[in-house]
Order: sequence, then C-alpha cells, then structure tokens
Amino acid sequence: MRIHRRLAVTLVSLSLLGGGLAGCGDDGPSDDMVSSAIESYATGVHASYEASLTSATAMDSAIDTFVASPSDSTLEAARTAWLAARDDYGPTEAFRFYDGPIDDPDNGPEGLINAWPLDEAYIDYVEGAPTSGIINDPATYPTIDTALLTSLNEEGGETNISTGWHAIEFLLWGQDLSLEGAGERSANDYVDAPNADRRSVYLAQTSDLLLSHLSGLVDAWAPDAANYRANFEAAEPDEALRRIISGIGELSRGELAGERMNVAYAERSQEDEHSCFSDNTTNDIIGNALGIQRVLTGEYPGFTGIGIADLVADVDQDLADKLLAEVKTSVETVQAIPAPFDQHLVEGVSDDSPGHQAILAGIESLEGQTDTIVAAATSLGVTINVT
Repeated sequence: MRIHRRLAVTLVSLSLLGGGLAGCGDDGPSDDMVSSAIESYATGVHASYEASLTSATAMDSAIDTFVASPSDSTLEAARTAWLAARDDYGPTEAFRFYDGPIDDPDNGPEGLINAWPLDEAYIDYVEGAPTSGIINDPATYPTIDTALLTSLNEEGGETNISTGWHAIEFLLWGQDLSLEGAGERSANDYVDAPNADRRSVYLAQTSDLLLSHLSGLVDAWAPDAANYRANFEAAEPDEALRRIISGIGELSRGELAGERMNVAYAERSQEDEHSCFSDNTTNDIIGNALGIQRVLTGEYPGFTGIGIADLVADVDQDLADKLLAEVKTSVETVQAIPAPFDQHLVEGVSDDSPGHQAILAGIESLEGQTDTIVAAATSLGVTINVT
C-alpha cells in the first residue's frame, strides 16, 4: 500500500516586473510576429493533444481487445500501447500551470487525467490486503462506470486516485514489488481471479474516461471555434505570453525538477516516482523536458511555427542562444538517466553512483534553466511568477 511522503520543497517566488510587451516598441519583435508566435503555440497545443488522443485511442482499442480476450499476449499489447500513448502525453504537460483548459480551477480535468501518487489499495488488491479497493467491494459499489470513477477520484484524500493514466497503469502492471523490473500483474487477474469481471469493467471504463478528457482538450484548442483557444488568441498579447511562459517555467523547476524528481531523489522513495508500476518514470521525465523545448522552438508534432525563443532573439540574441542551449542540455541530461529510475533510489545505492548523480544532474539542469526562462519573459516585458 502506498504511503505518501512529500519532501518539503522550498518555494522561491520570482516576480519580475516588466513594462508593456517588447513587441509594442521599436526594439523588439513586431506585433505581427508576436501574434504569429501566439497562434503557433495554440496550433502546437492542438496538434500535441491530437497526437495524444490518437495514441490513447490505440491504447483504448488494445485494452478492449485484452478485456475481451485476456491472455499474456493481449496484456503485453495493452501495456505496449500504454507506453506509446504516454510518450505522446508527456510533452503536453508544458501547457499547464496557468489555469487553462486542463487545469482550470473550476472544471479542469488534470486531476482526473494524471494525478499521482496513487494509493493502489484504493482501486484493487495489494500485497497483504487481498480484498482491498473499489474493485473488491461490490456491496458499496455495485456498478462500476465512468460516473462512479469520476466521483471517487481524490475522494477522502489526494492519493485516492481512481482514474487517469496511473490508474490504468496499475491495472495493467500491478504493484511494482521487484527491484529488477516493473509490476508483474498476471492476465489471470482478468480471467478467473476474484472479481475478474469487475476488474475488466474498471479498466475499460477508466480508459474510456481518459479518451473523453483528452477529446475535451482537443476541442478546447481546436481552430475556428468558440472555445478557449479563441479567447486565448483574442487576449492581450502580453497576457497570452505570460500564460505560455508561466507554463514552461513552472514545469521546469517547481513541478519536474521539484515534485517529480527531487522528492523521489531526496527521499530515496520508489513510491514517489511518477510511473512506478511500469518503470516508465525516466521516459515521463524526458517527455516533460521535450515539452518545454517544443514551446521554445515552436516545433510540435507535424507542425513547426514561431517559438518563444524566436521572439527573445529579436530582443536579445545572446539570451535566446543561452536559453536554447540550456534547454537542449537539460533534455540531453535527463535522457542520460539510466532506466529504470527506481534503481537509483533503493537503499544501498551510493550517492556517488552514476545513476544517482545522473538524476541530480537532471534536477540541477532544469532548475538552472528556469532562471533563464524567467529572464526571457522579462526581456519581452512579461511578468511571471514561478516556484
């Protein structure tokens, strides 16, 4: 059973006061260039969510095949599809942290899509508790459907996660009880194990729910529609840029370097790594780092436009060069973390071991580049606050 332990992360507020958008003057990017960059971002966000929805749809199909005919081969196919879909979702994390469609405080679905850490026992049996979880409690939850799972997400505690990527991950892999590899849930759990039928329904319904939420994000960013994108593109340019740069700044340090890497690193906690059931944490980190890079370069799935670094270059070429170089380095640094991530956290692994040092290098690289992201915002006359 997961015992959630969070390291207190020191939050440093960086509030940089700027004047109007640099593009409004003579020394910065033109108004047309700024508008093109904002439009490029919106197009890139839409393309990224479409890519995520496409691969998640393939995953959903593989899951439907598995629950209809559970076997080792169909289970492996569903796992492979989850890993592929996860790669497409990771970069979209750069579109958070400004109360956009995914994390709107009133109705954003982020907590239903990617919340973690997850208490496995809230969903299904765990070692030492064979009857735990929603699946094994038909008296309380006689019908498992998307409405029930939505209502139960984070009910009674932040680790009571019932939906999203990690609920699906746990249902495919099971607990990771091995120091050598990922979880080893048997396909038999979906054949004749206790509550196998309910487990199948839960997995299929959770996958369907994820598709629904991703579809909503695609719609929110679709062009030529009365949606969030229309309001985003109609906003004052400095406000749109504030949102864009806040997203990558907060992901870089507070979320990725902090919550997703430093907590597990400092606590040496296998339980606090992001995708602990599948041992996919290193790829998760890489995907997030790539999302930051894409916003800066303007290079998205199937689309290349004007990135934030292009605007900065019109103001300060040296700063733009520094920013792109640091972000390239951070991507390469996290790519160098040997998988699986949890191998570098276990008791007995030296702080000086290559894997442990690789994680630290990734943390430091992401933290360092955040200061340059903040400087880039300032160069454009934009005020952002990041932790």
